Amino acid sequence: MKSITKQKPFDEIEQQLEGLDRVYIIGCGTCATMTKTGGREEVLDMKDRLQELGKMVTGWTVIPTACDDMTEVALTENGGDIQSANSILVMSCALGVHKVNSYIDKPVIPALDTLFIGMEDEPGCFHEVCAQCGQCVLGQTAGICPLTACHKGLLNGPCGGTNDGKCEVDREKDCAWTLIYQRLEAQGRLNLMRKYQPPKNYQVTPSPRSIKVA
Repeated sequence: MKSITKQKPFDEIEQQLEGLDRVYIIGCGTCATMTKTGGREEVLDMKDRLQELGKMVTGWTVIPTACDDMTEVALTENGGDIQSANSILVMSCALGVHKVNSYIDKPVIPALDTLFIGMEDEPGCFHEVCAQCGQCVLGQTAGICPLTACHKGLLNGPCGGTNDGKCEVDREKDCAWTLIYQRLEAQGRLNLMRKYQPPKNYQVTPSPRSIKVA
């Protein structure tokens, strides 16, 4: 499972860094490297672009996994360059931004937008597999999530636009409910197609979310 990100428009990054002239850049060696949004190459490119704006880049690093405990170690190792900066630009998912922010009392600026949690089908191709909705129905849908696999997020069968097993929104995409039907049929569990799924109760996942495991 990977956090899928895209780089923010550069003018948005420029706006967030307004008044901050000394920048330290942090990338991530895991998800953001795989999606080519915050690996070494992207960090160095960002360094050049910021310097063209007249910013001083006091240093940079690519943390192996920006959202885990390696973050604190990496920040300690690069403490001098970080102290020389008056802002930190983080090229990782939002989890990495939160992690860095918990250790540094300076403005921490995200350079990326986090899109979804996904899996890699083939090198460089990712698809969303979980919306983290708090009400998993995979047991009734043969392991295929209708919220993420269906463009309309339908919970009780296909819409009227499906045709020859394809989605009406994207004709190149298989209809999620056709796939669910085929898998349930192969498993001898087609009776589950008749089971009504109530509307999502989004109160089961109030924001901000938290959990304590005893």
